[in-house]
Amino acid sequence: MFEWIADPQIWAALVTLTVLEVVLGIDNIIFISIICGRLPAEQQARARTIGLMLAVFTRLALLASIFWLTRLAEPLFTVLGEEISIRDLILIGGGLFLMFKSTYEIHGSLEVEETVSSSTVNSFASVIVQILILDVVFSLDSVITAIGMANRLWVMAAAIVIAVGFMLVFATAVSDFVHQRPTIKMLALSFLLLIGVALVGEGLDMHIPKGYIYFGMAFSVFVEMLNLKLRKTRHLGMH
Repeated sequence: MFEWIADPQIWAALVTLTVLEVVLGIDNIIFISIICGRLPAEQQARARTIGLMLAVFTRLALLASIFWLTRLAEPLFTVLGEEISIRDLILIGGGLFLMFKSTYEIHGSLEVEETVSSSTVNSFASVIVQILILDVVFSLDSVITAIGMANRLWVMAAAIVIAVGFMLVFATAVSDFVHQRPTIKMLALSFLLLIGVALVGEGLDMHIPKGYIYFGMAFSVFVEMLNLKLRKTRHLGMH
């Protein structure tokens, strides 16, 4: 009954999937942190928690509907020789939304007066709705990856729950780090814009290897860390 306990392949799959889910969830944390930054300070932590709990729900709901999920790839119609499915429409719609939201936030960050005056414009409900929309898109990508990596439902579900639990623990630290450093926030928004473009491309069957995207993002973060270190050194040298 419990022969799985001694099966190293199951544990290897669980660890690998958990790490992948955490990596795939980083953009989710960044998006939630930036969107919640539009709320009053006393509501931000609650909104982040609700957003990540919704991420668990959407991932597990999709996972429990594997048969339905596989049918999402069936073509609905053809446009310019490209077959479009429900999954493609979700990816394209989510990608366009992410591109719009990232561009809007970048514009707001560059316009100081607008940022100050609109810092509390978004209502709590509207923030949760925006998070829910992107949770569905990010969850689709996450669950499809999980299905391709493991053949046991409980392993996939456990990896998702563990990964989101990890994100819950570090969500506040990530949020504070991003909001306290304007250049990091701009870099994060640029990443979200890039992910939006990749989602639209994926929906149009123009596959962009995620390895290239994550390498570019990791390299950009490395360069920005060097810049932060350099600014800190110069700041200390002036005192």
